[in-house]
Amino acid sequence: MINARIVGAGRYLPDNIVSNDDLTKFMDTSDEWIVSRTGIQGRRISEGEDTSELATKAAFKALDKAKIKSEDVDLIIVATITPDMYTPSTACIVQKNIKAHKATAFDVSAACTGFLYALSVANAMVKTGQHKIALVIGAEVLSKVMNWKDRSTAVLFGDGAGAVIIKAEEGNCGIKSIYTMSEGDKGNSLEVGAVDVVNPFVKEQLEKKYPYITMQGGEVFKFATRAMIDALNKVLKDAGEQLENIKYVVPHQANLRIISYAAKKLNINIDKFYINLNKYGNTSGASIPIALAEVSEKLEPGDKIILVGFGGGLTYGAALIEW
Repeated sequence: MINARIVGAGRYLPDNIVSNDDLTKFMDTSDEWIVSRTGIQGRRISEGEDTSELATKAAFKALDKAKIKSEDVDLIIVATITPDMYTPSTACIVQKNIKAHKATAFDVSAACTGFLYALSVANAMVKTGQHKIALVIGAEVLSKVMNWKDRSTAVLFGDGAGAVIIKAEEGNCGIKSIYTMSEGDKGNSLEVGAVDVVNPFVKEQLEKKYPYITMQGGEVFKFATRAMIDALNKVLKDAGEQLENIKYVVPHQANLRIISYAAKKLNINIDKFYINLNKYGNTSGASIPIALAEVSEKLEPGDKIILVGFGGGLTYGAALIEW
C-alpha cells in the first residue's frame, strides 16, 4: 500500500525579533495586556524578505533534512494569503529558486488552515501515483497586511515559513487520516481586502475594500474552539485511533486561550499540545508547519501526532500522522 510519508521538515523565521515592549513604542499596549489575552511574548517581522524568500529558505531546510535533491521534487504547493504577486504563484517562484525544474507548482489560499489544505491535496496526488515527491510549504509575511495602528490585530501576527517533504512509500507510516471543512457564510469574521473593481465600465463608486487584516475576535474564538475539537475527533474516528495514543497535538498557533479551552473540553493535559506562539505569534498558514518542524525533532518512528487548524474563510481541518 502506498502512503504519503513526511520524510523531512524545516522552518525559517526572519532574524528581526519584535517583543511586546517594542510595540509599546508606537502603539497603546503593554506586555501584560498582550500576554494575558494571547500568550504571545514576541514575534518575527520581516525587514524586507517577501513570502517567496521565506518559503525558499524553509524549503531548503526541509530538503536537507529529508536528504532529497530539489530536482527530484515533482510537486510544490505553497499555502499563503500573502503572496509576492497574483502571478506568478509563490510556488512557481520557489520552484525557480530551488531549481525544481520537473515539478508542478501552485498556491493554495485557506488562511491559517492553508497548510492542512495543501497537505490534503498533496496527500491525494501522491497516493494516487500522480506524484512521488512533494514539497508542501506554509509561508506568510503578514506584516505587510497588518494595520500597525490597530492594536487588536497588530499584536497578534508574525512572519515565517515552514515546509515538509512528502514521499510516496510502501508501509504503514504516513498520513493516516485528513479532514478539511469550510464555513464560508461566516467569512466576514476575518478578512483582508484585495484590489477594488475599477475599470471604465463601473458606473457607480463601489465600497472600497480594506487591504488589511480585520477580525471579529469573539466570533473567531467561538468558531475556533468548536472547530478544533470537531476536526480532531473526526481524524481520530477516521483513523480508528484514541487520543491517549497521540504523542503530540500540533495546533494552529493563534491564541493560548483557544488551545487551553480545547484541552479542557477534550479532558487532556495541555502539555500534549505543542505550543510556540509565545515566540512567534500567529503566522497564519505558516504556524502549523513551523511547529511541526520543531516537534519533529522530538519524534521517534511510530509516534502518532495530530495537526489541527482553523482560520479565515472560515476554514478548519486536521491530519493524523504516524511518523
